[in-house]
Amino acid sequence: MKLTLIKPTIGRREHSLYVDEGRMEPLMLGVLAGLTPPDIEVALFDDRMETIPYDEPTDLVAITVETYTARRAYEIAEEYRKRGVRVILGGIHVALLPDEAESHADSIFIGDAETVWSQVIADARRNRLQPRYYGPPGAAQGGGIQPRRDLYRGKGYLPISLMQFSRGCRFACNFCAVSQYFDRKHYLRRIDEVVAEIENQERRFLFFVDDNIASNQAALKELCHALIPLKIHWISQASLDVTHDRELMSLMEKSGCWGNVMGFESISAASLREARKSPNIPGFIDYHQEVRILRDHGMQTWAAFTLGYDHDTPDSIAATVDFALRSKFTFAAYNILMPYPGTPLYRQLAEQGRLLYDGKWWLHPEYRFNQAAFAPALMSAAEL
Repeated sequence: MKLTLIKPTIGRREHSLYVDEGRMEPLMLGVLAGLTPPDIEVALFDDRMETIPYDEPTDLVAITVETYTARRAYEIAEEYRKRGVRVILGGIHVALLPDEAESHADSIFIGDAETVWSQVIADARRNRLQPRYYGPPGAAQGGGIQPRRDLYRGKGYLPISLMQFSRGCRFACNFCAVSQYFDRKHYLRRIDEVVAEIENQERRFLFFVDDNIASNQAALKELCHALIPLKIHWISQASLDVTHDRELMSLMEKSGCWGNVMGFESISAASLREARKSPNIPGFIDYHQEVRILRDHGMQTWAAFTLGYDHDTPDSIAATVDFALRSKFTFAAYNILMPYPGTPLYRQLAEQGRLLYDGKWWLHPEYRFNQAAFAPALMSAAEL
């Protein structure tokens, strides 16, 4: 039996104006390959950087689907199904909209794969693939499973190894699909398994792809203690409240943390309250103290801002850029506020009749990447 794993890109030139040419290894597919019995041949194709060989023989195609890649994922699935190849779709978008995904596949996987993937493979061997499989969210890679990193070789990925310590986040930001998927829970992986995985690969520069590695700060301290002897460098994604614990900041620095993607979201207290961005709200003034603490510990910061809250205007967005320049962040990313399906933000905008593109922007032929998918309150969608 042969299994083909597919990572779709955000889009095609003809319907996106932007193609994700990200060079990060697709960790989720490496984990799936690691969960697959060794007697099964596994191939991995990354739509971001190579042509998918649809006519190459295979028995089962597994495609990971995110909201931004859903349209392209369904196109890929259709090509395989036209050739009589069975397709199973999984990923966070499938969990949020299973009925939609089901119409584009022979089977769908809802949840995390670790506890049920063996059943999928067993059913595929017998040609008895079930319409739906359910795996509990948060079953962080465990049991000694190692990702099949050999599948990444020769594809041109950046020389940084992706790891995962935890999944989910305890906060409830109203725009965040992660909070919905994990029901505001935070799941931890055993630290000894993380250390073993680091030691079983060659690189010393790591990216922990955790949704919020600082959601459980006590656990992050334990991880940092374990990382210090390994003499690695690492980055991740962390909530800004990590700066409130100076002991933790020192441990992160000693453990080789170079910095984090951090959700500043807005420089307006009203917008932070609107977004329910709780780690940023207590004692909020102007982020001056948080930025100083990050700099004190030598942290490179990728500051992520979200634009389009009901209090935002063209002037407030310009002020956000000025703030980032004054703060001298390593990077600043400005993201249009997106109503992801299943989130409180999506439901609110739907009730207010403010969703554009028939409410399904991720599938609409007129939607282009990073356009506003809703009508803002104080400017037009085009202005945003």
